[in-house]
Amino acid sequence: MPYVLIIHDVADYLAWKKVFDEAAEIRRNAGETSYQVLADSSDANRIVHFSRWKDLDSARRFFESPELVEIRARAGVKAPDFNYLNELEAGAL
Repeated sequence: MPYVLIIHDVADYLAWKKVFDEAAEIRRNAGETSYQVLADSSDANRIVHFSRWKDLDSARRFFESPELVEIRARAGVKAPDFNYLNELEAGAL
C-alpha cells in the first residue's frame, strides 16, 4: 500500500486547514484514498499529513504539480518535506 508522509510548518493551522479541506476533491481525484492530520505536540503549526494513495506515481505528480505549489502558498505552507512510502507491514497490538 502506498503512503505519503508530509511534514511542514504552516503560518496558521486554521487557515491551512480551511485550504486543505477545500482541496479534498482535488486530492481524491488525484488518487488520495485516506488521510490523517497530526500536529507536533510542542508546536500546533508543525503539521503532519499522512495519506494513503492509489499509487505513488499519482501522488508524486499531484504534490509536484504547479497547481499544488499555488495551493500550498495560499495555505501558508513553509518548506514541506515529502516522504513517499510503501507499506512493508501493518499490525495492531
